[in-house]
Amino acid sequence: MSAEDVKKNVTGAIVLRPNSDDRKPFAPGAAPAAAKRVVIKSADMKDDIQKEAVDIALAAFQNHNVEKDVAEHIKKEFDKKHGPTWHCIVGRNFGSYVTHETNHFIYFYLDQKAVLLFKSG
Repeated sequence: MSAEDVKKNVTGAIVLRPNSDDRKPFAPGAAPAAAKRVVIKSADMKDDIQKEAVDIALAAFQNHNVEKDVAEHIKKEFDKKHGPTWHCIVGRNFGSYVTHETNHFIYFYLDQKAVLLFKSG
């Protein structure tokens, strides 16, 4: 995904649009795949790692239907790519208060689902 594919508006919302080669042909009258609305609510993380977190979360939501499995996928990918110990919470309704390592925290929404990802320990 290129920089042009990620558009940030003044409220901090990001709308991801698929690349032209990612689009599948569709029958006339059928709607193309909807773009996911990404809103980063809070982050203490470098921009490139934030983008990676969103990309991994998008893939996790495509491959899994259960929030626990989505969280596990994201956590394991970050453990593998950025070393242990990452924690991930995914859902529509939860409260949290966490301590994280500096530059290793992001809280964002993909449409209606919240993702909290942080490193601690």
